[in-house]
Amino acid sequence: MDAIDRKILAVLQDNTALSVAEIGSRVGLSSTPCWKRIQRLEADGVIQKRVALIDQDAIGLGISVFVSIETGDHSQEWLDKFAKTVTAMPEVMEFYRMAGDVDYMLRVVVPDIAGYDSFYKRLISTVPLKNVTSRFAMEKIKSTTALPIPPA
Repeated sequence: MDAIDRKILAVLQDNTALSVAEIGSRVGLSSTPCWKRIQRLEADGVIQKRVALIDQDAIGLGISVFVSIETGDHSQEWLDKFAKTVTAMPEVMEFYRMAGDVDYMLRVVVPDIAGYDSFYKRLISTVPLKNVTSRFAMEKIKSTTALPIPPA
């Protein structure tokens, strides 16, 4: 991946609705070579998909909860069941296996505390968990989907 590919990625992270001609203009390419590069970046899996970003408050999902989970069971069977269950829960926006004193971290969005309580009850009924700690976000200070693309 060269510097032009990285410029294309930066432009696309900012606005995927731009025409190929506009993207090419911004990175110094004509439409055809720009389009070929975008297609290659998609084929290589660098560009995974193009989406619309939706304001969670505008659709009634005003509560963000960071959930840290500790388990006493680290078997593959337990993880497979837990991962399958958690990834199927639509409230879970991000799901990470962690290093350190917490085993898993989730970012969850819900409409209200009752919505979180319902989610929590479903979560703890899936597999045995040692500890679940919930942290409610008071204010979103920064949120971005744009990765800091390193230079070539």
